[in-house]
Amino acid sequence: MKNIFSNKTILVTGGTGSFGSAFINKIIKSNFKEIRVFSRDEKKQESLRNKLNNKKIKFYIGDTRNFKSIDEACRSVDFIFHAAALKQVPSCEFYPLEAIKTNILGTENTIDAAIKNKVKKLILLSTDKAVYPINAMGMSKALAEKVLIAKSKNLLKNETTLCITRYGNVMLSRGSVIPLFVNQITSNKEITITNPAMTRFMMSLEDSVNLVLYAIQKGKQGEIFVQKSPGATIETLAKALLKKLKSNNKIKTIGIRHGEKDHETLISKEEMPRAKEEKNFYRVLPDNRDLNYNKFTDKGNKKFNQFTEYNSNNTLRLNVEKLIQILNKININKQDV
Repeated sequence: MKNIFSNKTILVTGGTGSFGSAFINKIIKSNFKEIRVFSRDEKKQESLRNKLNNKKIKFYIGDTRNFKSIDEACRSVDFIFHAAALKQVPSCEFYPLEAIKTNILGTENTIDAAIKNKVKKLILLSTDKAVYPINAMGMSKALAEKVLIAKSKNLLKNETTLCITRYGNVMLSRGSVIPLFVNQITSNKEITITNPAMTRFMMSLEDSVNLVLYAIQKGKQGEIFVQKSPGATIETLAKALLKKLKSNNKIKTIGIRHGEKDHETLISKEEMPRAKEEKNFYRVLPDNRDLNYNKFTDKGNKKFNQFTEYNSNNTLRLNVEKLIQILNKININKQDV
């Protein structure tokens, strides 16, 4: 990792969020030239600036919706980690046009600025909700992926390499369920769960950082990277937290919220024929067919029905004890923002 970032300038959009903070903490000891934190929130920037107190970390106030502001931040940059996005499912349901502006158009601006400024590689942070999307957040992230893949098809070998990472539920990330459950338990309230059988991938912030680091090292044009992650039901998560905190709070089922799925998918059935297993990761190769429709009438993938999607229901399933072991490795009383 030290060799990758040695004397390199790195830009992290949405850099004051959960991923950005964890990523910077991970690479801060590497011999980088400069890290640029790009975001809209000056309060979070001030907090992170005071916390890090590092002259090689620069802060840029801006919005990916504005091409000029992201273009200026991309000058002389080697690598971009594009994490800026609207991520809350319910809020995107009520304000879908805002999700379009940030997640789709903001991504296009960032990619165009990267290409214009001859950035070596850009990693788009995506989500399981982009696969078979049923909510505005997932739909906007799915189209962000499509924008990147479409642009990657037209780039030369010496131009910017564009890649994608998809990850599932990140424990303790902004708006995630663990801080809610912990607060309910410590306040001696009922734990409110949507559907006991609902499953989610259990991934730490460190896992999400390791995924993008793998992609920055291994990624080629238009590829998607997924980390193999265990899953658990929401009921298992609630019971694990109750046991860990030695509480007898009751569990109450309240029903699914706006835009939620029972299970989350990281690789679709249609993508699995192009997915290559690499120890702890999947690499999904791009579909490089062109617009010559004659090919589609006489040639396809005959092995299509042999594949199954990779989702939180068919991945390695955690029981209460195994999940507690994972929870013991993180600070469940802290919410990353």
